[in-house]
Amino acid sequence: MSEQDWVITTQGLTRRFKDVLAVDGLDLAVRRGEIFGLVGPDGAGKTTTIRMLCAIMAPTAGWARVAGFDSVRQPEDIKRRIGYMAQRFNLYGDLTVAENLDFFADVFQVRGRRRREARERLLRFAGLTEFQRRRAAHLSGGMQKKLSLACTLIHQPEIIMLDEPTTGVDPVSRRDFWDILTELHLQGITILVSTPYMDEAERCSRVGLMYQGRLIVQDVPEKIKGLVGGELLELRPEGEPGAALRLAQGVLAGLEGVLEVQTYGDLLHVLVDSAERRQDPLMQALQGAGIEVASLRQTRPRMEEAFISLVQRQMEGRGGPEA
Repeated sequence: MSEQDWVITTQGLTRRFKDVLAVDGLDLAVRRGEIFGLVGPDGAGKTTTIRMLCAIMAPTAGWARVAGFDSVRQPEDIKRRIGYMAQRFNLYGDLTVAENLDFFADVFQVRGRRRREARERLLRFAGLTEFQRRRAAHLSGGMQKKLSLACTLIHQPEIIMLDEPTTGVDPVSRRDFWDILTELHLQGITILVSTPYMDEAERCSRVGLMYQGRLIVQDVPEKIKGLVGGELLELRPEGEPGAALRLAQGVLAGLEGVLEVQTYGDLLHVLVDSAERRQDPLMQALQGAGIEVASLRQTRPRMEEAFISLVQRQMEGRGGPEA
């Protein structure tokens, strides 16, 4: 793959705030035209990473290149080519939808016919045409997110960077927002989106999993899920969920062939070396401890299991792939 195929690259990208190492030696590579998901919990370093890529914040060490430009030496060249949507709603609540679009068009010097066409196109694209005279402060959370995205796109950037764009909105609005991102992806726009939601990671072309400032792995979702050691059994014990789960987890954790036990609501996800060989012994051990089993079945690992498993390996010093 040639250098032109990589639209965002970093090497050893690091940011320290006094005693806090927010981003630790990040080596990142984003292909032109893909949706790249930067995925991890709060405090993983996602926002700091995006701010450095947007040339808003300088790194403590390492470097980043975006659209072929260095983030420290050529920040204005980067800013002209990207659209950035911050995590929090940062538009003007006392302006209408249309007035916010016009304001950002002024900022990026989008004028005349080009502005009119872009505004009408984005209003239709985001489903905001009938709300264009409504003040931004009076929009629902989901519509505010779509307005923020429309303002981000007003100057037709080749790359957009979105910092947890669906945090705090309802599931329907999350789905609608991702439908819009898919349309942008089909138009060839490169999208870097950070999210704490593992189900959103499944919708990305490739994913980088971050934890405590470090990039644990970056690859396509299917390959990341394939990094989970062993096979997955899903167990639902009978009885009061909290007590039943704790008791079942204690029984299973020490059994031969059990690699990990993870809790998911009223379920236990049990990673084993072989589902076929371990299913019957697991049932016998649970029954011997007086635990009734409502269901036990084999299922496929999801991104969530992969992330937890990879983090646990790192915390236990077993390491794991980083690129």
